[in-house]
Amino acid sequence: MSVIQVEQLTKRYGDVLAVDGIDFTVAQGQTVGLLGGNGAGKTTTIAMLLGLLIPTAGRIRILGHDMATNRFAALARMNFSSPYVSLPHRLTVRQNMRVYGNLYNVRGLDRRIAELSAELDLGAILDRPAGQLSAGQKTRVALAKALINRPEVLLLDEPTASLDPDTGDLVRSWLERYRTETGCTILLASHNMAEVARLCSHVLMLKKGRVVDSGSPEALLARYEREDLEEVFLDIARDRRQAVDA
Repeated sequence: MSVIQVEQLTKRYGDVLAVDGIDFTVAQGQTVGLLGGNGAGKTTTIAMLLGLLIPTAGRIRILGHDMATNRFAALARMNFSSPYVSLPHRLTVRQNMRVYGNLYNVRGLDRRIAELSAELDLGAILDRPAGQLSAGQKTRVALAKALINRPEVLLLDEPTASLDPDTGDLVRSWLERYRTETGCTILLASHNMAEVARLCSHVLMLKKGRVVDSGSPEALLARYEREDLEEVFLDIARDRRQAVDA
């Protein structure tokens, strides 16, 4: 079952073609990596999936709902995390989580906040204003906010940015467990190739707004005759070599 369906998705800003007619699907319970250099169209694509940007052309269906006509039915079952989107600075972490929990009408909200606090090690900062958090703390809080409603679809933009290796590993393990236990579908934009190789069963390589290659991490390594995804990423970004028949 395809949970995310994207057909000929296009976004143009004047003469700039940010996303150029891309097509892809994400099956239920799958984690797909959305990779590309700065300006490749990753953030614009995610913003259109969230309904924050209106596509110039194309179609998006999530959880069976057309995002052009019925996006709120899908958005109630989705969530998004990015350490680059700030929460209100004057509110404490707990207050921020309560605001978002109420927006999603989460039942047993205090219990859910306590669960996420324990799992993501937020206990010491729950009553600290969000504006006083370190970069790593903000990243963990952003993820907790994204999980407050137990989403069926999770869009992640650099989910472990600014985390030390130990905490980053704990977060990745938690995401793997959450996906396994709930069947959540995840679209992950990341520049951490080891993270992508670990979490993703399929990868979309974007360049200049187009999907220029795709496949499992293993298939891409074989196609480019490389030993890790970072080398594949650099090959594509720099037009350094072409894929070969695997």
